[in-house]
Amino acid sequence: MLMDTENAAGRSSQISRREELTGGGGSVDCGGLCGQRCKLSSRPRLCGRACGTCCGRCNCVPPGTSGNYEACPCYANITTHGGRRKCP
Repeated sequence: MLMDTENAAGRSSQISRREELTGGGGSVDCGGLCGQRCKLSSRPRLCGRACGTCCGRCNCVPPGTSGNYEACPCYANITTHGGRRKCP
């Protein structure tokens, strides 16, 4: 039983260290990805703000400047209070 506790403690410290190295569990560069996503938008600041919020929640941004939601289902499923897609 003592071995199991030691193994669990070792694994949790490895996970904590991995999160520390990757910036919190594999986070992505939301600023850079959203900059690419919103570069052709007619309202780039609004697009970037919405994209940044979605990226922060989902840890991914679909490739390209529009569409491709299948690459990041979480990003595609976030909606506004009115039921419209929040993420550009």
